[in-house]
Amino acid sequence: MSGQAPTAIDRLVEQCRAGSCPRVVARMDSGWLVMAEQQVFDGYCLLLPDPVARHLNALTGARRTGFLADMARAGDALLAATQALRINYAMFGNAEPALHAHLFPRYATEPDTVRLLQPWALDWRCAAVWLAATHGALQRRIAAALAP
Repeated sequence: MSGQAPTAIDRLVEQCRAGSCPRVVARMDSGWLVMAEQQVFDGYCLLLPDPVARHLNALTGARRTGFLADMARAGDALLAATQALRINYAMFGNAEPALHAHLFPRYATEPDTVRLLQPWALDWRCAAVWLAATHGALQRRIAAALAP
């Protein structure tokens, strides 16, 4: 971590490694695919590199290519598992200064008041909280779509 305080991403990757994160969808070549705590859209996932990197440009060569390829592969799995219209991808790192990619399935059934908005414009307080009982079947479908 280069002397920086651990971020939520560092802690989440540690939980994934320890097997204590119930939201893990799959271990991927570059890291971990996990369902987000708040399911602002059904199937919203995060891709976390392992080992953690501070930002995309800190990765070089095969690690950078691998992370981006895994992001696209996770998007393919989300499309297959959710029947979404498309996947929105986002990487910022301003609030949590560690690389992570947001993958948001977007649906043709979204109301007009939502369809044209980017996810951070929505009221996340209204988003469903991830629960195994509610989201476990979708989690398993995404994992199955990632299986070779």
